[in-house]
Amino acid sequence: MMVEITNVSEYEALAKEILPKMVYDYYASGAEDQWTLKENRLAFSRILLRPRVLIDVSKIDITTTVMGFKITMPIMIAPTAMQKLAHPGGELATARAASAAGTIMTLSSYATSSLDEVASTGPGLRFFQLYASKDRYVVTQLVRGAERAGFKAIALTVDTPRLGRREADIKNRFAVPSSVTLKIFEGLDNGESDKTSNSGFAAYVAGQVVQSLSWEDVEWLLTITKLPILLKGVMTAEDSIQAGAGGIIVSNHGARQMDYVPATISCLEEVVRAAEGQVPVFLDGGIRRGTDVFKALALGASGIFIGRPVLFSLAVDGEAGVRKVLQMLCDEFELTMALSGCRSLSKITRNHIITDWDVPRPFARL
Repeated sequence: MMVEITNVSEYEALAKEILPKMVYDYYASGAEDQWTLKENRLAFSRILLRPRVLIDVSKIDITTTVMGFKITMPIMIAPTAMQKLAHPGGELATARAASAAGTIMTLSSYATSSLDEVASTGPGLRFFQLYASKDRYVVTQLVRGAERAGFKAIALTVDTPRLGRREADIKNRFAVPSSVTLKIFEGLDNGESDKTSNSGFAAYVAGQVVQSLSWEDVEWLLTITKLPILLKGVMTAEDSIQAGAGGIIVSNHGARQMDYVPATISCLEEVVRAAEGQVPVFLDGGIRRGTDVFKALALGASGIFIGRPVLFSLAVDGEAGVRKVLQMLCDEFELTMALSGCRSLSKITRNHIITDWDVPRPFARL
């Protein structure tokens, strides 16, 4: 009899027992010394809560609107590659879980299910994560496919001019099993789809990485689609003040690109201030508790995305596992709101938290 899972982090230990070492390490590892991987979590522990009391919290509303679409909670699913390595249901199971929870799923460019297959799971709000390609015709085809499949936004990853050095993958000689195919690229008119499975994956991805990706490419992307563009991978004020994008996702790629960059929660407030309310700012990286969600919103995030918790819960229990992760985070977040005296998301303020970079607060004079 399985012991009842009571928090999100417990899924990782269970997934480690189930998944082949090569797959678990691919999902779990970060770049080089993995300092940032640890810091993504530890930084949350250094932010403390300042609860308010004697407030009626008998009714709490955690619904919100993202890019014009109403969702049940500010907790969404980040793009993660090759979910069929975790579970045969892959992205289709994740899509059904997100839809059942009433929230947004972001599909990876390196998904093992196609845009149409994900759309065929039924109604749901979905974003498409896009890596820029050297071939703009390929990008155009991917965007058109997302539009036809009813996806509502494009999350353009901007932190990958080169792939980070993930030593676990090097040691394991990571290769995609022959049974797995990158379905997003199947059938594209580029003569490359035969390279999107098996051992050709790494070479294909490396060959498609655009080292020259710049704001000009973002501007071009805005000309070929009316879908809003979210820039995923911004971590500084300087990169958040450029015009055009419909939103920003503060992300360090799950600590998989460059080590010794700050945790995303440590960068969030800087980016929010620079954005000046012109566009929504979201966060991914390190979220494991409802209190983490609360802290991100107190620092100005419009919502958060989870990645690894989806992969690990998917590995353990398929669609039901992903549903449970979303429900646990939702329940914990609502409880945190109640205990903090917040009846709605608009009531969560910067005064509800203390960070390690705050000036010490003077005691109020009576």
